[in-house]
Amino acid sequence: MQINSFAELTLQMKTYFRLLSFAKPIEKFAIPYVLCMILTVVFATLNLALLAPLLTTLFNSGSDAELVPKPESWMDPVGYLTYYSQQAVDTYGTLGALKIVCATIVTSVLLSNVFRYLSQRIMENLKIHTLLNLRRTVFNNVMDLHTGYFNNQRKGDIISKISADVQVVQFSVTATLQVIFKEPLQLLAYLFMLFAISAKLTLFSILVIPVSAFFISLIVKKLKRQATKSQQLYGQMISLLDEALSGIKIIKAFNATQFTKKKFDDENVRYSNLGRRMARRQQLSSPVSEFLGVVMVAIIVLYGGQLVLEGEAGLDAAKFVTYIGIFSQVMRPAKALTDSFSNIHSGIAAGERVLSLIDEEPAIRDHPEAIEVKEFNEAITLENVSFAYPTRPVLKNINLRIPKGQTIALVGPSGGGKSTLMDLIPRFIEPQEGRILLDGTDIQLIKMDSLRTLMGIVNQESVLFNDTIFNNIAFGKLEASQEQVEAAARIANAHDFILETEQGYQTNIGDRGVKLSGGQKQRICIARAVLKNPPILLLDEATSALDTESEKLVQEALNNLMKNRTSLVIAHRLSTIQKADHILVLSEGQVVEEGDHQYLMEKHGLYRKLIEMQTLE
Repeated sequence: MQINSFAELTLQMKTYFRLLSFAKPIEKFAIPYVLCMILTVVFATLNLALLAPLLTTLFNSGSDAELVPKPESWMDPVGYLTYYSQQAVDTYGTLGALKIVCATIVTSVLLSNVFRYLSQRIMENLKIHTLLNLRRTVFNNVMDLHTGYFNNQRKGDIISKISADVQVVQFSVTATLQVIFKEPLQLLAYLFMLFAISAKLTLFSILVIPVSAFFISLIVKKLKRQATKSQQLYGQMISLLDEALSGIKIIKAFNATQFTKKKFDDENVRYSNLGRRMARRQQLSSPVSEFLGVVMVAIIVLYGGQLVLEGEAGLDAAKFVTYIGIFSQVMRPAKALTDSFSNIHSGIAAGERVLSLIDEEPAIRDHPEAIEVKEFNEAITLENVSFAYPTRPVLKNINLRIPKGQTIALVGPSGGGKSTLMDLIPRFIEPQEGRILLDGTDIQLIKMDSLRTLMGIVNQESVLFNDTIFNNIAFGKLEASQEQVEAAARIANAHDFILETEQGYQTNIGDRGVKLSGGQKQRICIARAVLKNPPILLLDEATSALDTESEKLVQEALNNLMKNRTSLVIAHRLSTIQKADHILVLSEGQVVEEGDHQYLMEKHGLYRKLIEMQTLE
């Protein structure tokens, strides 16, 4: 059990320091912070130490005042302050000395708060800097992951890690930096003062302190496990929220509103109950530690009062009151350290989830010796390509050559592997067997960015962003001019309906293009591909969302666009298939027929059957 606890502690420390690495260059913040913090601690401790000369000035003056001897060692700062306050009484009188002591206290408090403010400003900048680096790193890594990764992950869980978990790291992990720097230093300053006043009383006090730490440790023992579970439940709840908002029409169409409400509410209740249990433990540590602190102070007052009454050397009433004042403050940094270690569990748990996303390695990477390609000259070739998902095989031993300038069509029943084959060419996924060549070069030896630069893609699902029409068409091409965007829109038969929108090309289309019809969204996507002007086109049911009239116009534009280009087209509609140079019929992951339209119609096979079925529709 001890070995496991030590291993867990080591792992937590490793996670903590990894999270702090995102604060680099930390010295830019740490050095000025430490300097300000040292001055804050010095003046904050001095504020309490000045209680002794203040009390001495008030109650040890007049003709019967006891002479305060000058301390023999610098290790007695309270004695020095008391001595010089007594000298001030002799020089300026009791009222004059009281004015000097009060002015010193006010100045000390002012300086303490000024330096504390500066240190808090510096620490806040460090927190924000760390949060910025952490969020940037995790988002950049998510963007670098291959598309297949997202098929196996909850989108809400990823969003939760990037947003909520990173925020938890800021408020619980980076916040401990302030505690780690300041509180131990403040604690040491207080302990130094306490030992300077009475070593015997301080040693007794130190024996009492571990009792508080023991009870607090019992309270926070399960916090880390609960914190990890809490973050997981939050991710699940965000996933349900995202699915509900995305599928609101289907939910209403199938009268599943109550079912969806119940499903979300169940997750919400589970998350809330766990949060309630965590809060109960966290909040219990504060009153328990405060109560134990009062108990300890009461015990120390009894013991210290006995020492004063017995005439303990160097411990008079003024010093004892000062001692109690300082000791009462010892519990504050000790409590801050305790609360910090209590809260850090949730931060470590959130940090582990964030780091797991940062550590996720892309399954598809550029080869160390990958080259850049600037143009496409000959053909794309698939040699004995096979691919399988974990649950089922999709493609089996596919051989295909796509010469430059030709249009190749993929047809066949749903689930036959058409979209998977297309995804292999831009390396969204990798084949398990075989290879894909671009002008004789294996695409795994070509840098992915340069490979994808050669390709324009229009998917069956219209993927648009919550931005203007102009920015959606010019997506990824920041230098595009208004004239270029309009020209692309005209080719895609989108220009006219764009001008009819409220602000033309500057109209915001809403989340996922919700303000547009299905056909309009698809034409915007086609315009985006047209603007890129690539030598290779990948069209996955590019006209599937269009009405008959729009389909005819867009198909004509696509036919013009595909002239002298290499195109791989997935389509069921006859209008697209007839003009293809070569057609592959895929069924259950295999090429069962191939040839041009006329040849396949004469063969009376699966292709003709599909065409006839469509004609009957």
